[in-house]
Amino acid sequence: MTFKHSIQTAYKGLEANRSRSLLTILGIVIGVAAIILVMSLGEGAQNLILGQIQGMGSKTIIVVPGREPKGPADAAQVLSDSLKERDLDALKRKENVPTLKTIMPLVFGGDSSSHENETYRLTIFGATPLIETIFDLPVEQGSYFTEEDVRGRTSVVVIGTKVKKELFGDSEALGEKIKIKGRSFRIVGILPEKGQVSFFNFDEAAIVPYTTAQDYIFGIKYFHRIIVESEDEGTIARTVDDITATIRETHDITIADKDDFFVETQADLASRLSTITSILTAFLAAVAAISLVVGGIGIMNIMLVSVTERTKEIGLRKALGATYSDILTQFLLEAVMLTGIGGIVGILTGASLAFIISLVLTNVLALSWSFSFPVSAAILGLGVSGLIGLVFGIYPARTAAKKSPIEALRHE
Repeated sequence: MTFKHSIQTAYKGLEANRSRSLLTILGIVIGVAAIILVMSLGEGAQNLILGQIQGMGSKTIIVVPGREPKGPADAAQVLSDSLKERDLDALKRKENVPTLKTIMPLVFGGDSSSHENETYRLTIFGATPLIETIFDLPVEQGSYFTEEDVRGRTSVVVIGTKVKKELFGDSEALGEKIKIKGRSFRIVGILPEKGQVSFFNFDEAAIVPYTTAQDYIFGIKYFHRIIVESEDEGTIARTVDDITATIRETHDITIADKDDFFVETQADLASRLSTITSILTAFLAAVAAISLVVGGIGIMNIMLVSVTERTKEIGLRKALGATYSDILTQFLLEAVMLTGIGGIVGILTGASLAFIISLVLTNVLALSWSFSFPVSAAILGLGVSGLIGLVFGIYPARTAAKKSPIEALRHE
């Protein structure tokens, strides 16, 4: 029997039991669709993260208080209050960090704001006017506060477009006042719709001088971050080394293991987050693949039932000259065709679901999410589904091929 004839025979066998065949491949469809969906969303999340990081520029360096976390249980170390004004002053000195271009302290947190009878919970950022260039945040109306406002702890604020909409509606907001922590802040600038920038949603933000935020909103004397920009990409490594040496000196640290801060470049952050998303995606894909194994067991059971029901057919074919190899090939092809069809349908289903979710994330949640269809996932899904057919189809196929034609023809 030719291979083409074997395929035709296998197809007729599946066609004769269409309903059973459709139900049999359901487990494969679900398993492959889950793998495609997880890997597609994982790649989309990775692209989103990298895009957010790039929003700050490749020359940006972030100084974080606390010891660098070595694992989830160590994460609380980042809540340290180790970065203070003395560190900022030391880093600003040219002799300490010659390749430093710009530097900005940053404090942030959530609180409620109000105007007349309207209230809105927002994210408050305490910064300097440099936040405009570092985060690429030009104002749509008005202007940013000045360095003089920072020195004078002035109660002025730049608000995001959503804050303006929630507190003022269609009314003019520039020059008006809002209350934060019971203190009146005059609005000097309004940001255009921006969405997420480096993991922060500035549409829901209020930006004030960092000194004002420290004294009147958060009641702290330290920084949550110090943002540094190096002269160019070629000097990043030197800048990091100089920052580390300078802060160690101000903190009287002589052993690296005693560091109460850590310095992170955009490349470091991208690599770390990319690794996390890759591991998480692989884990979820592995969990989703369990349904493929369950589907394979289902196919083996159904194929065994099919072999029993078609015993007379097998006996008749053997009596007419079909060999062990012919019967084995037919039932093995039936199993592979079932899983192959399930794999193709699963790929299309998973890709469709991923596309729909990406539309929701983009249009409803306003994330800069892009649909991603990893070809490797499609190849993996199709390959694994075919392998499942071979592995779980071999036993029923061998059972059918071993049947004696005489005993098979006597079967009731």
